[in-house]
Amino acid sequence: MATTRTAQTHWEGNLLEGKGTVALASSNIGTFDVNWPARSEQPNGTTSPEELIAAAHSSCYSMAFSHGLHGKGYTVESLDTKADVTFQPGEGITGIALTVRASVPGLSEEDFQAAAADAKANCPVSQALSGVKNITLDAQLV
Repeated sequence: MATTRTAQTHWEGNLLEGKGTVALASSNIGTFDVNWPARSEQPNGTTSPEELIAAAHSSCYSMAFSHGLHGKGYTVESLDTKADVTFQPGEGITGIALTVRASVPGLSEEDFQAAAADAKANCPVSQALSGVKNITLDAQLV
């Protein structure tokens, strides 16, 4: 069954001086401030589209990785995934660095790296972000 998730943004003013809010409408878990300085300078308690993309990518990747390992008969003790999304004003999103640290008993380093790469290639958010030319992966068993 297909699902649809919704976020809503209200914006006032121009790009550089304006401000807005983004609401996670499907889950109704929060409304967050958003503005240009949060994208191009310091966040100062305000989110950005890139931070929201990072959240989506790190969580989707973790789910895909866990699912792939389970399908191969492994039990994941833990996966800690970080996504760093780089935004360059005038160019857009220029890179995403995925970093994952995992504890998976009985998994060889070779099989771990293969599963990590497979999750990167097949995570739905990775696929949606395929226009980003530089998506890297640093995966380590701990």
